[in-house]
Amino acid sequence: MKYFFVLLLLIILPFSICNAQNSKFDLDDFYTVNPKLDRAVDSIFNALTDKQKVAQMIISCTGELGKPEAIVKKLTEDDIIGGVVFLKGSKKTHTETIDELNAISKKNKTLPLIFSMDAEPSLFASRIKGAQDVGKTIDIKTKSKSDSVVTIINRELKEIGVHHNFAPVLDISPSNEAIKSRSYGNNKDSVINLANRFIKCTQEGGIIATAKHFPGHGLVKGDTHKQSVYIDGPLQEVDNYIPIIADGVLSIMIAHITVVNNDVFGTNGLPSSCSRRIITDLLKDGMCFDGIVISDALNIMKAVTILDNAPLLASKAGCDMILMPQDEKKTMNSILEEIKINEGYKTQVTESVKKILRLKLCAGII
Repeated sequence: MKYFFVLLLLIILPFSICNAQNSKFDLDDFYTVNPKLDRAVDSIFNALTDKQKVAQMIISCTGELGKPEAIVKKLTEDDIIGGVVFLKGSKKTHTETIDELNAISKKNKTLPLIFSMDAEPSLFASRIKGAQDVGKTIDIKTKSKSDSVVTIINRELKEIGVHHNFAPVLDISPSNEAIKSRSYGNNKDSVINLANRFIKCTQEGGIIATAKHFPGHGLVKGDTHKQSVYIDGPLQEVDNYIPIIADGVLSIMIAHITVVNNDVFGTNGLPSSCSRRIITDLLKDGMCFDGIVISDALNIMKAVTILDNAPLLASKAGCDMILMPQDEKKTMNSILEEIKINEGYKTQVTESVKKILRLKLCAGII
């Protein structure tokens, strides 16, 4: 009889552990006090090498205007990246690439990648060629219209295998050179309400939403793709994020905007994406945002390509995800070197990686 119970334990115990590790979470769990989720995050984190931890923070890119598929596959095989954002391409090509990248992660027994896309209404048709055209953001005027648009976008993203939508735009003003019709308009309350509705519907549908471009790109002149642009004086759009954060947006993207003539939140010549004053002091500590902070693209934006090692600066400033660095391996190595000599930064990286793992668990990626 004694041996029977020993045998029973040998059968049940591994099964119980497996079940505990495979417990399902959803996006609503991300901000909750959840010991089971905490244990799952810690279990995964503690099993990773420093290199594998840092890889979670680095998001590469593919598709038209992105990196060649072969390079992204190699980065995945070498465990250099934690995710990929998909730029322009066909539904068929995107789907095939995601399937191939997932196969690499599965074969190598590495953590699955998180797949992202700028699937804003105004950019949607160009990001997924052949997908249903949902019109421009500026033309969405009601919550019911927003819901119908999100339903289409979420469906297409899920069919392809994308988890994370870099939308909506929270910037006020359709007239800005970079934003144009990507904004909900120039009425602050309407912009906030419609953006919040987009976020709510997106995340209820199982896709991670992203409010952008913090601290506000709508009321500046110029396009950060082409030149450095400035917020001159007060941060006129930052309050837009207060209700968005309160209602549970999971990620916020930081713009490459330099803040000048502002005694409290001036960025000392750096873009906001590389400013600890903006990201950590204002967004994380001041506005109590505990979600994922993402840098805007670091590969082509004029404001960051002129800096020495902008990806490391963005990470040290408080960005959890480093989006589209020019050299992913160099980015990884610079972060690994910095955590060897900077204990405070090492603690910050630990926090970033655990948040990303938590997000992956809640999105069903892991």
